[in-house]
Amino acid sequence: MTSIATPTSSLDDVLRTGAVHSVYQPIVELGTGRIVAYEALARGPQGPLHTPDALFAAARTAGRLAELDALCRSAALRGAVAARLGPPLTVFVNVEPEVLESAPLEDLLAIATTAPAGLRVVVEITERALATRPADLLRAVERVREVGWGIALDDVGAESMSLAFMPLLRPDVVKLDLKLVQQRPGPAVAEIMNAVNGYAERTGALVLAEGIEDEAHLAMAMALGASLGQGWHFGRPGPTAVTDREVAALKLPKAIPLDADVHGSPFGCLPAGTELRVAPKALLIELSKHLERQAMRLGETCVVASTFQEARHFTPATTLRYRDLVARTGFVCALGADLPVEPVPGLRGAHLHPDDPVRGEWDVVVLSPHFSAALLARDLGDSGPDAQRRYEYALTYERTTVELAGISLVARVAAQPAPPEPETTAPTPEVIAALAHSTLVGPSPDEPLLLRALAATTSGVAITDMTAPDQPLIYVNAAFESLAGQSAAQVLGRNCRFLQGPDTDPAVITRMRSAINAGQEFRATLLNHRGPQREPWWNEIHLAPVHDARGVVVQYIGVQNDVTTRVTAERELLTERDRTRQHLARIEELAYTDPLTGLPNRRRLEERMETALWQARLDGGAVALLFLDLDGFKAVNDAFGHAAGDELLQTVADRLRARLRRGDLLARLGGDEFLVGLLGLDAATARVEAERVADDLRAALTHPVELAGSEVTVRVSIGVAVHPEDGDEFGPLLHRADARMYAGKHPADR
Repeated sequence: MTSIATPTSSLDDVLRTGAVHSVYQPIVELGTGRIVAYEALARGPQGPLHTPDALFAAARTAGRLAELDALCRSAALRGAVAARLGPPLTVFVNVEPEVLESAPLEDLLAIATTAPAGLRVVVEITERALATRPADLLRAVERVREVGWGIALDDVGAESMSLAFMPLLRPDVVKLDLKLVQQRPGPAVAEIMNAVNGYAERTGALVLAEGIEDEAHLAMAMALGASLGQGWHFGRPGPTAVTDREVAALKLPKAIPLDADVHGSPFGCLPAGTELRVAPKALLIELSKHLERQAMRLGETCVVASTFQEARHFTPATTLRYRDLVARTGFVCALGADLPVEPVPGLRGAHLHPDDPVRGEWDVVVLSPHFSAALLARDLGDSGPDAQRRYEYALTYERTTVELAGISLVARVAAQPAPPEPETTAPTPEVIAALAHSTLVGPSPDEPLLLRALAATTSGVAITDMTAPDQPLIYVNAAFESLAGQSAAQVLGRNCRFLQGPDTDPAVITRMRSAINAGQEFRATLLNHRGPQREPWWNEIHLAPVHDARGVVVQYIGVQNDVTTRVTAERELLTERDRTRQHLARIEELAYTDPLTGLPNRRRLEERMETALWQARLDGGAVALLFLDLDGFKAVNDAFGHAAGDELLQTVADRLRARLRRGDLLARLGGDEFLVGLLGLDAATARVEAERVADDLRAALTHPVELAGSEVTVRVSIGVAVHPEDGDEFGPLLHRADARMYAGKHPADR
């Protein structure tokens, strides 16, 4: 039908003639009110493709999104010069996320080679693009920085992954999603702001709050830590610069150079002089599992990157662990020779070429807003049993090193393969808008056929008249009648707000009204109500404006789908996930912690002692184990009762904690018995040091304890065993320390 071809022809004209331009919205310093930058926003020619939503929707439908985006970026830079937005001002230029997901790297970088000389530019990108094609985008960011431009991470807070990727992108400006200033604060806002403020404090990055429309939004933006702001409160987009406000230069943080060669390998990112240790593969496996467990506790704001040398090392047991990592963290990638692009559903894989230095490494990087750790190891080339192969390694928590190692690995992950196209799709709002423009705005010979098409779709379709008071419904199809629980006769002529109720999110309604007032497209999922009984249901709604020949919005088309089952399942899944995490944390606490004193139990201390013994064997150090048993504890229990005995044990635990070093281990073995592990001792003086600590602990426990209004005094018998002379494993050391403790007891206390 010729009416459907009209928007495509208009898009052809736009792309052929370059008929796009930019309007510019001011960005201000919140503390001074001075304008320091403008964001370029694309506009099409007057007519149905004037608004960016209509323009980009047409390009998306025609498969020419990258072509339009490049044209808009070029127009933004040319227009900035014409609008006199040169120094000291800065221009923020967007790159369409879908373009970042598909365009060749050279096209993305064309903006950096065609900009007018002297123009200060900040390029806005989203975390979604990095998750889709990490290697390409990190190279693009590096090239943009080479020409002296800045990087802004857009829509931070809209998805948890934006927090995870901040350290990898190293943005100069963090743009907060508008919901952070427009919605009521909650736990999610606190998590986002903790991460953003932590990153800004470390790097000097600027925080920019979007969507500031009134004084309340301004106050919230400043409370959240933003120093820059943008929104209608400061001015709507216009063709030229604002002339009645003071301007100033935007002071971006000094770009942090990559001191290490991230194109080499993670091991090469270790600072000069880093102390390296040698360990067999068996120890590295346990250290890797420990980091993986840390990552799962961190959740959706965590990035995990690992290397496996060869695909055969990605075992079935590894598959199970990484399936859990994918489910619980934000982004996980695995690199190794012959690894497929998706070794596990959701896991990003990357093949390592024979000459890649990472082929010879064992690396595990865990990075989140408030935690960083990396195991970086290099194969020493041993032959023999696989579990005994030795590696030179460092375990580092130094954030800069971990970030560089993460960039080195993620930069090797190629673009994610595009998902297969579905065999059939429902009519999109853009297609429906094209149909409506030809049928409802003006008569057409094909009108009955088009209306039958709208009536037949299984999605609810409603059209409102934007030129009439209160914007009434002028068309609904049968699917909409079913969703609303009312007939067409009952709803036509009414505003569709009758679907809303007191529990419909007011913030979503506010955003929807703002989009309609601005003539923009809108998508959301909101709670609606059906029929006289007001049955609640979740509506996935998509609104699209329809313009007349003059470019005026005359109608809005809404496409609705009932997604109640999906939303309910998602909420139940989140609730169950939170409950499971709480149960797992409690189970782990019960399994490894003494409930009375809060100290680790024997099981946890044994794990940590085994790791310490591994390390002592590797570096020639020593470890000591002290077995402590209270003398006179039974008499306290008999005289004052078990509650007083419990209080005495808690006091003993506190005194022992206070006398030990930060890195030493303390556990309750059971009853009135305690264990102390002294780590990192010099082999030549280990026994002398252990006996000195034992004497110190005896002295600490001789002071009276007040129980039930009386002072009681207990003594402690301590047996000392020292690695390596008393044993090379935890079991023999425990047996020797126990025997010496018992031998040293006073006969009356045995």
